[in-house]
Amino acid sequence: MAVPMTQELVPREVPPVETKYRRIQTPIPVPESIPILRQLRRFEPRSMSGQPPVVWDRAEDCQVFDAWGNAWLDWSSGVLVTGAGHNHPKIAKAMLGQIEYGLVHNYCFPSQLRARLTQTLAELAPEGLGKVFLLTTGAEAVECAVKLARTEGRRLGGDEKITIVTFDGAFHGRTLGAQMAGGIPALKDWIVNLDPAMVQVPFPDGFRGGPDTSFDVFERSLQQQGVAPDRVAGVMTETYQGGNASFAPAEYMQKLRAWCDEHRAVLIFDEVQAGFGRTGKYWGFEHYGVVPDLICCGKGVTSGMPLSAVIGRSELMDLYPPGSMTSTHTGNPVCVAASLANLEVIAEEDLVDNAREMGEILQPELRRIGGQYPGHVGAVHGKGLVAAVHMVKPGGSEPDAELAGRIVLRCVEKGLLMFAPVGYAGASIKISPPLTMTEELLREGIGVLDEAMKEVIG
Repeated sequence: MAVPMTQELVPREVPPVETKYRRIQTPIPVPESIPILRQLRRFEPRSMSGQPPVVWDRAEDCQVFDAWGNAWLDWSSGVLVTGAGHNHPKIAKAMLGQIEYGLVHNYCFPSQLRARLTQTLAELAPEGLGKVFLLTTGAEAVECAVKLARTEGRRLGGDEKITIVTFDGAFHGRTLGAQMAGGIPALKDWIVNLDPAMVQVPFPDGFRGGPDTSFDVFERSLQQQGVAPDRVAGVMTETYQGGNASFAPAEYMQKLRAWCDEHRAVLIFDEVQAGFGRTGKYWGFEHYGVVPDLICCGKGVTSGMPLSAVIGRSELMDLYPPGSMTSTHTGNPVCVAASLANLEVIAEEDLVDNAREMGEILQPELRRIGGQYPGHVGAVHGKGLVAAVHMVKPGGSEPDAELAGRIVLRCVEKGLLMFAPVGYAGASIKISPPLTMTEELLREGIGVLDEAMKEVIG
C-alpha cells in the first residue's frame, strides 16, 4: 500500500542536476506544472494524488521526461510494467502496425493474433500448464484464479471445500475479491462482512512475518483459525510480497506444494509483479523449485499495455462451459501485438539474464547502503531487479513511512524517479528499474539513493 507523498503544491528550489541520464533545472514541482496538478486534483478522486509531483510528458527506455527540460532515471518501471523499457521501438511498431492493419477489438470472437499469444504463453510456462485465459488487469486474473480454485474445491469436496488461504501482508489488487484475499487489513475495512472462507497466515519473510520461517507456522495458523486442511480449496501467494519485495524460503514453498497435493488444494502463484524476468528468472517461482497449478500474470507481459493472463492446468482452466468465463477486452488485438513483441524483446535482448546480472550488483549495494543506518533500515529484501528498503524508527522495527517518503522525494529532486513508498505501513522504498538497465545506469541510481539517504538521515 502506497503512502501519499506531500500534498502541498509549492515549488521547492533544489540544486540543479546535469548528468548523461538525469537533468533537474527547475524547482520541484515545476511551477508550470501546478495548474495541471490542480486540474487533476479537481477532477480526479484524491486517491490519485499520492505520487511524487512529476508530470510525465514522455518516456524512453530507462528515462522519464517532463515538458520543462527535466529528465529522470526511472526506478519505477511505471509500477513494474515496463520491463523492456519505456516505448521500446519494436513494441511501438507492433502496436502501430496492428492499428494500421485495421483490428483493434474483437471481444471473444476468434483471431489468429490471440491464438499466437496463448500458444506462446503456454509454451513459456512450465510443462503441464497448457491453457491461457487473457484478461486486462492483475486483479482480474486473481479473481479468476480464486473462482477456478473454489470451483474445483466444490467439485472435489462440495460446499465445505471452499476456503482460500493467502498471506498476511499480501496485495492481490483492488477489486472486492482481490482485497478480501489480500493480507492488508486497512485495505478491506470498507468491506465489513469479509468472507470467512478467506483466511490469512503469516508470510515467512523472517522480518514482518516473524523470525520463524518454518512450514510449521502455516499448519499451526490454520489450526488456530479452525481451518481443517480438507476444507481448503486453494492457497494463493505472491511469488514475492509486492510492497516488501520479500521472498519465502525455498524449502517452505516446496512443503507448501506437497501440502496442496496431499489435501487436493489448488496452488496459485500471483506472478503479476514477478513474471517475465523481474527476479532474474523468467518466472519468479523458479527460485523455489516448484510449479503451481495456476499462474496469475500481467504488468511485464506487455511492457506498457493493459493485459493480464491466467495460465494453468487444462483440467482447471476448462471447468466452465463455452461462453461462461469471458472478458470484454480479452486478448485486445493492440495489447496482444504489444505482448508478442515484448516477449520477443525479452528473449532477443536476454533481459532475464540481464536482470540477474544487474541484481548481483544491486542487491549487495542496497544491503551495503542499508547497513550504514542500522537504526533506520530494518531489512533489505529482493532478488534480480526488484528490491525494497524497509525503513523503521530507531530502536525497533516500527515502520517509518514519513522517513521513507522523504527519501523518495529527495531522490526525485535529484533525478531518480521512484513511486511513493509501499509495503508494510507504507514504509518500504521500492526499487524496480526496467530490465534493460545497464551497469552504468544502475550504479548512477545507486549513487543517488546513497546521497539521498545521507542527506535525509544525516
